[in-house]
Amino acid sequence: MLFSLSPSLPRTRRVTSGVAAGLLAAAVVAGPAVAAPKPLPLDLSTAGVADVQAGLASRSFTSEALVQAYLARIDALSVNGPHLNSVRSINPSALNDAKALDAERKKGKVRGPLHGVPVLVKDNIDVAGMPTTAGSVALANSFPAADAPMIAELKKAGAIIIGKTNLTEFANFMTNGMPAGYSSLGGQVLNPYDASQTPSGSSAGSGSAGAAGLATLTIGTETSGSILSPARANSLVGVKPTVGIASRTGIIPISATQDTAGPMTKSVYDAAVLLGAMTSIDPEDPATAANPSDNVDFTAALSDSALVGARLGYVASNTDPVYTASLDALRAQGATLVPVTVGGTTAPSILTLEFERDLNAYLARLPEDAPMDTLSDIIAYNSANAPAALKFGQTLLTDSEAVDLGDPAQSARYEAARDTGLAETRDAIDTVLTANDLDAIVSNSATTGVGARAGYPSVIVPSGYSEANRRPSGVVFLGTAWSEADLLGFAYDFEQATKAWQSPQNINPSLFRCTSVVPASEWDAACTTTTTKPGKGNK
Repeated sequence: MLFSLSPSLPRTRRVTSGVAAGLLAAAVVAGPAVAAPKPLPLDLSTAGVADVQAGLASRSFTSEALVQAYLARIDALSVNGPHLNSVRSINPSALNDAKALDAERKKGKVRGPLHGVPVLVKDNIDVAGMPTTAGSVALANSFPAADAPMIAELKKAGAIIIGKTNLTEFANFMTNGMPAGYSSLGGQVLNPYDASQTPSGSSAGSGSAGAAGLATLTIGTETSGSILSPARANSLVGVKPTVGIASRTGIIPISATQDTAGPMTKSVYDAAVLLGAMTSIDPEDPATAANPSDNVDFTAALSDSALVGARLGYVASNTDPVYTASLDALRAQGATLVPVTVGGTTAPSILTLEFERDLNAYLARLPEDAPMDTLSDIIAYNSANAPAALKFGQTLLTDSEAVDLGDPAQSARYEAARDTGLAETRDAIDTVLTANDLDAIVSNSATTGVGARAGYPSVIVPSGYSEANRRPSGVVFLGTAWSEADLLGFAYDFEQATKAWQSPQNINPSLFRCTSVVPASEWDAACTTTTTKPGKGNK
């Protein structure tokens, strides 16, 4: 039987204009080509915050020109070219925001290291003037009333939100067995390091876009693995911070106990700058009340001697020679490594138990004309539009709808699972740290789940590429609550010692061939007419 898309799919409520509007259409469905801007004296495939700030300070380019260059790169790589499909929508105010920040700079006002720096955020985070969709066709026209507080903090720091990234639908809480990076609204994200491999985690779009240099910085969210896993797969630095370091208000949730947003960047320095700008105390988010500070300069902790004298527990792994070499690099930098085993919890998962409660609380904050009011509305919409909405089903949504925390027995079981899970995972980490007099725990991603359940911070940093297939690997540093500064320091020292990171253009050049972002090569005769650069043609 052949299916057609339902005519009842919602129509766009808002009209945008200019270059950004054309790209907004292009990012969702194939749209008109964007004229190439003037070349910048900056390699966007590798550029970080320091590179951008140096160019802006020297007036080699403006933030407006930088945004235009990134928009053209998004068009070349995400919409066209290899069709990474990592950017779902473009902020219609991005160019105007850039012009305003250029004007401030011209008058001598620079807000800080993020002034005029383009950032892509995951499409479960509220940005005023843009729909927040979680990748769902049911939320295609769900516009928030205002920026999420975290976005407001970034804008206050001078960051330019240029768009939103695609994601695994509902942050990978739609159904079991759905491919990472797939959403009914945005389609499938590709991994620029190896398009045959998963982009991983629900923050797949942020990982792919960050790796491909579609913005200087990207932001993901994690409930369990959705920052660390795509950061590993896409060779990025990822910070899964302590739950409460950044406000979650205005972010489509899975679990109030475990959810957090965090940086996904090409360097530890960039992650430290971005995390500092994200940190705040939000009266609407009780988890932030324990935040030691809402004004942290994490770059102050970065040192190329941070590992000297450090004691690190390491979780053994004999399956990844890159990890083995990474442990040797840590020792060479002066760290003492102690073998450890980190336990977990006997408590069942709480994600299904919290999802409906927390999602409905988010939906209740939306304007009165929002298309969906409850999880039940979303399930009903998906069922009515199954050809478009339910390629893989919605079992996790319906399982969550069946939960009734108003029932005393169910509520008691939930609270026991939540409290036991937190207590046991925190004890599993803290006991290992204390008993061995450790500063942090290192793993080959083996500690992702226990750290997420505990709400404790982890930092992953690229450690190299497999000799067999050039696929990325990474080292995870896990610590106790609010230890981000220490973890970033260790990660920075390791990064500076190994210099492991390489761009996907270098690791996987065939994916970028015949696009406008790389120079002509001797193999371009193989390019088809639909992907050739202007004026090149087939030879």
